[in-house]
Amino acid sequence: MRIAIVRLSALGDIINSALILQFIKQKYPNAQIEWVCEEGFAPIISEHPLLHAVHTVAIKRAKKTKSLSLLLQTISKLRSLGEFDKIIDLQGLLKSALVARFIGKNIYGFDTKSIREGIACKFYKYYAHIPYSENSIWRTLVLTSRALEMDITKEMVEAKKPSLSYTEKDNITKDLLSTTQKNVAFVIGASWVSKTYPKENFAELASKLNANIILIWGSANEKEDALYIQSNTKNTQVSPKLNLVQLTALIDSVDLIIGNDTGPTHIAWAMNKPSITLFGPTPAHKMMWESKINLCIESDSVVDPLKLDRSDMSIKDISALRIYEKAKGLL
Repeated sequence: MRIAIVRLSALGDIINSALILQFIKQKYPNAQIEWVCEEGFAPIISEHPLLHAVHTVAIKRAKKTKSLSLLLQTISKLRSLGEFDKIIDLQGLLKSALVARFIGKNIYGFDTKSIREGIACKFYKYYAHIPYSENSIWRTLVLTSRALEMDITKEMVEAKKPSLSYTEKDNITKDLLSTTQKNVAFVIGASWVSKTYPKENFAELASKLNANIILIWGSANEKEDALYIQSNTKNTQVSPKLNLVQLTALIDSVDLIIGNDTGPTHIAWAMNKPSITLFGPTPAHKMMWESKINLCIESDSVVDPLKLDRSDMSIKDISALRIYEKAKGLL
């Protein structure tokens, strides 16, 4: 059986969705699974041992550059992939539904009441009703289980294996790790300013922790924040610039990850590593799967999953002491 998974973006969603691969292979060990995603996110899964292939699209780049020729090249590439037995659109947007339709007709997706862009359903052959307010990881699992006629239980999720992979050559940050203290990674950036815990608060938290702390950054602004934290603490180090696979290797090497609601923090859950995820303007119950070792701390905001408020800066009101107390328990 040849299966196509369509999950174009974003990084955190792709990371969380990779969980389905191990369950599909358990049920269908001979299945040929292929993934379609935006080119910028491909590295996180491109070498996954359970994937036969990763196909990329350049929709974001075509939109940014207003390049019709690039968009047409992407469409041509998709149409050349050949026949799939089943196509599962995990994203539920018009663009992902169109991508799915370009590679075939046997498409499974959410019904019109389960997604924000109901028009996407016009491109599906089969539908599943899973309320949009449900946990996003559970929605992914339920849609996959219905499309492939298999059972996935919450107990199976709790007992999951790490769902991302890397090789020893990707583990380039060994020299940052302590052999005498616990190692903690701070993920200090996020895609929105309002999802970002203040650098001053991170510095305060670092000063409370008796641990070797590695500061993970992705952009120039985030690196400036990392350098600020380092200059105001005695137990922090700024990581080098890492690609997504090297980042996975680092997160798999530390004892605890503390960070904002963003892709790199979600890698901890995917790799079965202890974590604390900080939430302000986004809903924890929808965005992450809590476990005994994967905890969340929310601000006092009342968040509407259907109408997120990017101006909600309540994450800054989470005290460093509150995070420290949870961290102590996990360490």
